[in-house]
Amino acid sequence: MMRRTKFAAAVIASLFVAPVAKAETLSSALSAAYNNSGLIEQNRALLRAADEGVAQSVAATLPVISWSIQANRTKVNAAPTREWAATNTRSATVNGSLTLYDGGTNRLGIEAQKEIVLRTRRTLRGIEQDVLLNAVQDYVNVLREREFVQLRQNNVRLITQEFRAAQDRFEGGEVTRTDVALAEARLAAARSLLAAAEGSLNIAAEAYTVAVGRAPSGLSTVGPAPVSQSLAEAKAFAVRNNPSVLEGRHSVAAAELNVRRAETAVTPTLSLDGFVSTDQDSNETVQLGLNLGGPIYSGGLISSQFRQLKSNRDAARSGLYLTQLSVEQQVGNAFASLQVARASRQASDQQISAARTAFQGVREEATVGARTTLDVLNAEQELLEAEASRISAQADEVFASYSLLSAMGLMTADHLNLPVQQYDPAAYYNLAKDAPVALSAQGAALDRILEAIGKE
Repeated sequence: MMRRTKFAAAVIASLFVAPVAKAETLSSALSAAYNNSGLIEQNRALLRAADEGVAQSVAATLPVISWSIQANRTKVNAAPTREWAATNTRSATVNGSLTLYDGGTNRLGIEAQKEIVLRTRRTLRGIEQDVLLNAVQDYVNVLREREFVQLRQNNVRLITQEFRAAQDRFEGGEVTRTDVALAEARLAAARSLLAAAEGSLNIAAEAYTVAVGRAPSGLSTVGPAPVSQSLAEAKAFAVRNNPSVLEGRHSVAAAELNVRRAETAVTPTLSLDGFVSTDQDSNETVQLGLNLGGPIYSGGLISSQFRQLKSNRDAARSGLYLTQLSVEQQVGNAFASLQVARASRQASDQQISAARTAFQGVREEATVGARTTLDVLNAEQELLEAEASRISAQADEVFASYSLLSAMGLMTADHLNLPVQQYDPAAYYNLAKDAPVALSAQGAALDRILEAIGKE
């Protein structure tokens, strides 16, 4: 057998022989993938940024207060004396402004930002599904490659036995050197395929480590996810619940609100403005007034922006339609793959049973000279192929079932009942949505949250 490095042997051994305490179930692997995913963390941060968009839109409806301090020294060379006279002035001013009426611009802006938050939440849910489905795929791939290695190891042992038997029969004059050469060639090919299978297992283990956050150790076998819906029911459910579809709907809603907001661009704006100031002589000035105004001419800018937003809305509607079609196709593909994998697994079971019977019969016939060594090797090869087909069919069935869950929007930590601390997307939003100032209790809570996240 080909020599392998100690590292590769150690990795493969860890995948076959592991203490019970280290056994990895699919649920524990998915939990680790959920907890260790940098992609999920990235999109949680993007969701918090979207939450702040609501706070900023709300802030536009609240009073804006600012202050300024000025100190000036003025020198004048006045006629007729042409002597320089210096004057020092100092003043402190507090300004305030509050929008009283804007035709609904700010209100629509808040509603549009809320739709963006809901859209971003759906994006996060979609990322969660992708992370978990990718972990399922890598988990199944490790199991598949592990069983392929076991199958190849058994194949090498069987062909080794046939090779030795052919040598013995050759020495006894029962077969020719050709039979020995055939067995030796098959043995070399089997060893080569075993080395390739071990390499594929190592590659699958690396992908698993990236997806889950730790190396595979004693993975338990897993069955397909329970999926009882018919194809029509699955498609209807997916159109209502798939994160991509829901994300598209919120995009359309935000685009429509932006169009309505653009319609208010020509509406007059009424604001309450005032200031309080004092100067170096303790003179105080207080002013309070109303300011009403609006655009008259902007060089076509407002009209262009309105047309642009309408086009964006139309694009969002078309995108939603395409997304729905894509989701229905995903459901159909997963459903078909699941049916094919089930049928293939059942057929493989029957094929294995027949191929094993044939192999045992040919092997017995060869011992009495009724069959050649090539007949035995071919029968063993057919059995090997049947067992490999079943391994692939089992893996495909598991992955197709979880792919169907994903297309239906059910590949989530909540639906899978994973033992993890699930992220609450509303927690940060509820603190930020009213645009709290830094000195308030809510503002301090937000600062503590971000500081804690930054230390993780």
